[in-house]
Amino acid sequence: MIRGKFFVVAALLLAAHAGYSQEAQKIGYADWNYMFNALPEYSKIDTDLKAHGELLQQQVQAKTQELEQKVKAFQALPATTPDAIVADKQRELQQLDQGLRQFNEDAQRSYEARRKELMDPVFSKVGKAIEDVAKEHGYAFILNPRLLGGGDILLATDKKFDISDLVLRKLGVTPTLRAIPNK
Repeated sequence: MIRGKFFVVAALLLAAHAGYSQEAQKIGYADWNYMFNALPEYSKIDTDLKAHGELLQQQVQAKTQELEQKVKAFQALPATTPDAIVADKQRELQQLDQGLRQFNEDAQRSYEARRKELMDPVFSKVGKAIEDVAKEHGYAFILNPRLLGGGDILLATDKKFDISDLVLRKLGVTPTLRAIPNK
C-alpha cells in the first residue's frame, strides 16, 4: 500500500517536472468576424448571399400567397358543393401545402450550398494565413474569441495576443476597422 502511494507521488512529481521543463507555449486569438468584414471579397459574398436569399424568399412568398388564395376559395365554396369536388379541392390544398413545405426545405439547402460554395475558399484562405502567422510569430495555439453565429469562446482576452490584423496584412488587406497592434 505504501509502495503504491510512493509510485503515485513519484509519477506526479515527474509529470510536474516535465511540465515545468517545457517551453512556455504562446496562445493567441484571431477574430474571424472582424477579419471577414475587412476582406474586400466578403462584401461581394454577402451581397450575393443576400440576393440569393431574397430570390428564394420571393418564391416562398409567391407559393404561400397561391396557397392562401386557394384556401380562401375553398372556404368560400357553397355548402351545396358536391363531395367529389370538395375532396378534389382538399387534395389540391394538401398537395400545395406539401409542395410549399418541400420548397422551403429545398430553399434552405440551396442557400446553405451557396453559402458553402462562396465561403469555403475564404475560410481556407484565412485559415492558411492564420497558420502562417502563428508559425512566423511562434504561437502554439490560435483561438477564435467568438463563434461565427454568436457567443464567446474566450471570456477574457489581452489585445496583445490578437493576431487578426497580422492575418489581414498577410492576406494583403490593410486593417482599418480598429487599432493596429505594434507587432
